[in-house]
Amino acid sequence: MESSSMFGLRLSLKQRYFLLLCVAVGAILAYQCTRNRAEVRRMSRVEGLKANSSQFTLEGKPFRILGGSIHYFRVPRAYWEDRLLKMKACGLNTLTTYVPWNLHEPERGVFNFEDQLDLEAYLSLAASQGLWVILRPGPYICAEWDLGGLPSWLLRDHNMKLRTTYPGFTDAVKSFFNHLIRKVAPYQYSKGGPIIAVQVENEYGSFAKDKEYMPFIKEALLSRGITELLLTSDNKEGLKLGGVKGALETINFQKLNPNDIKYLDGIQPQKPKMVMEYWSGWFDLWGDLHHVYTAEDMIPVVTEILKLDMSINLYMFHGGTNFGFMSGAFAVGKPAPKSMVTSYDYDAPLSEAGDYTTKYHLLRNLFSLYHTQPLPELPSLQERRAYQPVVIQQHLSLWDSLHFTDKPLKSERPVNIENLAVNNNNGQSYGYTLYETTITSEGTLNSKNNVRDRALVFVDKHFVGVLDYKTQELALPVGKGKRTLSLLVENCGRVNYGKTLDEQRKGLVGDIELNRRILRDFIIHSLDMKPGFVNRLESSGHWMSLRHRPSFPGFFQTRLYVNSSPKDTFIKLPHLIG
Repeated sequence: MESSSMFGLRLSLKQRYFLLLCVAVGAILAYQCTRNRAEVRRMSRVEGLKANSSQFTLEGKPFRILGGSIHYFRVPRAYWEDRLLKMKACGLNTLTTYVPWNLHEPERGVFNFEDQLDLEAYLSLAASQGLWVILRPGPYICAEWDLGGLPSWLLRDHNMKLRTTYPGFTDAVKSFFNHLIRKVAPYQYSKGGPIIAVQVENEYGSFAKDKEYMPFIKEALLSRGITELLLTSDNKEGLKLGGVKGALETINFQKLNPNDIKYLDGIQPQKPKMVMEYWSGWFDLWGDLHHVYTAEDMIPVVTEILKLDMSINLYMFHGGTNFGFMSGAFAVGKPAPKSMVTSYDYDAPLSEAGDYTTKYHLLRNLFSLYHTQPLPELPSLQERRAYQPVVIQQHLSLWDSLHFTDKPLKSERPVNIENLAVNNNNGQSYGYTLYETTITSEGTLNSKNNVRDRALVFVDKHFVGVLDYKTQELALPVGKGKRTLSLLVENCGRVNYGKTLDEQRKGLVGDIELNRRILRDFIIHSLDMKPGFVNRLESSGHWMSLRHRPSFPGFFQTRLYVNSSPKDTFIKLPHLIG
């Protein structure tokens, strides 16, 4: 009889078929077992998180939320599990996360919930670690994130009124929620999932331009299948205007003021009290020092919150990174916006690199007092490696890179980047934009404060200066005949908080003048640094070796040599100055 080798054994054909049949039956049984466990979990759940008395209850039993914020979009997917294990080991029982609309719908009607943005996988992972979830789906999230997470294509409508019941906004919200809620609703507690509560919008009391808006968002959630406890989140002043009937109000702060707690108790007596955002640190701005909120200052406040029988969510437990161009800007009370830095370390208990801090260890000791069982062992830290310095090998000037951009646009007047006819008529969201026109004289260039946010100015490809919020005039050099004036405008991040969201268009947002004469007839190149452009750039044959003097601005290419499996490392740029 014919025989074959499988797993190193000699098997007859009958034995081989029988073994394959057993494997198939086993897989079916395992799948059915998983389904049965999910069904049992769903059937065993009678009553989710409730706020009907001074304490939260879950399944009718007192429950205290010990939460922490980790945003899936700020942490490489490969490290999601590591960060959640460290959260669990710290004694927290609940994960909170925002949902960034701008990443999930980068173009109107085009949705992305894959890979780094696989929210369902993140929710499943939280459940597998025994963590409950409070979902904060926005649509506005603040979060020190570009435009508070709202997609920039909304600003193509010059009448747009963000965070209101303006039809152009609400129609877009409905479309996004149609896709988002369909994905997250099955992960609610009542369906066997980890989501025990959902937040309605975010800090609306600090905006409060439309009384009908919060009821609209609440109904948008309920009508699409959200059944768990609803919450709102505001600072003390925002509590006056940020609530909505049927949602528990929670408070945000860093320093405990007993009067604020009394106020919260007064507006909703005999309800659980929760600090939805206990700020464990703070964000950093370009040009400022790194914020530090010491463990010695923080631990007594957290201790007191817990003594008051309040629930707490640490914002942030682990901050992560503002990848790409996603960092926002801060403009409240300032003459000009200040950009957020790429790091979102936040001085959080778990550092940007996933390291334990003094805060982490002290919090773990504190939270352990609120558990009847020992906390899990601390997960080991990720292995690190210091690699050899990298040396720049090739360069490509900005001017040579323009061959690899999409076809340039011609316009009589400057056009803000959101209204450029690029990206399937969704405009340009991030990156750089080059505006070029012809001049025939020297003199004074005046931006009329229409540069958003910073422009490098060139005449015939020679750098002559910078225009920004502070510098709005620039002397152009003497020259003969027709010359090309070029302005490379950088979007340094849209404001993410406050009442100027509708004004966050970027690029050249109006006319510029030379000797008080308005300039016309522009050629506009979009350099939004998307993968397609970068890939075309990388594979081009136009790169120059360093034997040729580099032209600035430009692109530079180097190689990092890794002689084994890659390990975490850090990049140091010692000779660069800001």
